[in-house]
Amino acid sequence: MSDISTDLIESSGLGLETAKRITSEALDGADDGELFVEYRQSEGLVFDNGRLKGANYDTAQGFGLRAVVGEAAGYAHAGEISEGALKRAADAVSAVKSGHTGTYAAAPSRTNNTLYSDVNPLGGPSFEDKVKLLQEIDAYARDLDPRVRQVTASLAGSWQVVDILRADGHRVRDVRPMVRMSINVIAGSEERQESGSFGCGGREGFTRFITPENWQAGVDEALRQALVNLDAVPAPAGTFDVVLGPGWPGILLHEAVGHGLEGDFNRKKTSAFAGLMGKRVASPGVTIIDDGTIPDRRGSLTVDDEGTPAARTPLIEDGILTGYMQDRQNARLMGMKPTGNGRRQSYAHIPMPRMTNTVMLSGDKEPDEILSSVKDGIYAVSFGGGQVDITSGKFVFSCTEAYRVRNGKVIEPVKGAMLIGNGPDALTRISMIGNDMELDPGMGTCGKQGQGVPVGVGQPSMRINALTIGGTAV
Repeated sequence: MSDISTDLIESSGLGLETAKRITSEALDGADDGELFVEYRQSEGLVFDNGRLKGANYDTAQGFGLRAVVGEAAGYAHAGEISEGALKRAADAVSAVKSGHTGTYAAAPSRTNNTLYSDVNPLGGPSFEDKVKLLQEIDAYARDLDPRVRQVTASLAGSWQVVDILRADGHRVRDVRPMVRMSINVIAGSEERQESGSFGCGGREGFTRFITPENWQAGVDEALRQALVNLDAVPAPAGTFDVVLGPGWPGILLHEAVGHGLEGDFNRKKTSAFAGLMGKRVASPGVTIIDDGTIPDRRGSLTVDDEGTPAARTPLIEDGILTGYMQDRQNARLMGMKPTGNGRRQSYAHIPMPRMTNTVMLSGDKEPDEILSSVKDGIYAVSFGGGQVDITSGKFVFSCTEAYRVRNGKVIEPVKGAMLIGNGPDALTRISMIGNDMELDPGMGTCGKQGQGVPVGVGQPSMRINALTIGGTAV
């Protein structure tokens, strides 16, 4: 494909006028829909235990054509971008329009905002330089401490071009770079071994992340976490006041609260937050937003995958539910406005309401003041995996770094702590909110209905009263 960065539809050989004509005919009489054309390059390298374990490079392209009528959607996709393939897709989606005589929805407002560059991160550094960097990360980690048993480091990058064409001829194009660096260190003693990790990334090239000061700081952090866990004692079980650290612990809010504020779950009334618009759902002072407009962030989008400009969407303001994250279909059916949250994993997937960067804003408490208020509790600094039931709001999350707090002092690290609760209920138990809001370093991926998309999270330190802790201490 020549000149791919300039015009995806034209460079595919399909031609803009042909694409407009077929798309307009396919969506005539529908409520909504679009032609989504994508070209993507991706690369990944994994260095494990002193050697290059894996390297992959992939190029993919294709389109998805969607026609929406009421609650139904017809969707067809193909890896071949051609007039014939698009005509076949148009025939396939036309069935959803049977018996309908409506008109398609108005196009979203245009935007000239650019939240990230169009740099292709796969172009530099070279493959050889990336392998050398991973070798340096491995060697540096092993030289830091004799207890290091294994080092795994990886680099991943992608470059995505999307062209979105609506039935009225409105067209939006976006070029989306993405990089990520991940480091995992396993440290061991005679009796046990534990791991620590660090990850970072964003919508930019590799340059900022692969400077020695940055990757060395990442290794230092992964090793620090591993050594902390080596000294950890079994976590207690019971009901404790919990202090969450700033930044990455926002993943708990993302899962336990964020998914419940997506439009589709609320339209179908399967969310624990359904029907609560305008009502108090959290403690005073709790303000949560979804912001896809933060420059260079992993979850940010100039436009979403329906062509709607990204937005800063208030969800909960001072404890009151004020908004949902919406794609175009669910917004129309709920009588609301789309918020730029219509996202898809690729051209082979239908869009749905998804988070971008979901953040709790700062309060007015000093972090030390929050910790000193806890008589007997848990300080959770980092999280691993978790499970959430959207309908009930119940969640279970594992801590990858946590500490026991006694009489306002952070004491010994604990291992095996599981936070167990209910998202809506936990929001009402927040009693103190720090002034230290941080965004995560850029490593989140969110799964929903089999689709994964990059996301960001953020929060200040906060205290949640009387949360259940599952532990292993006898």
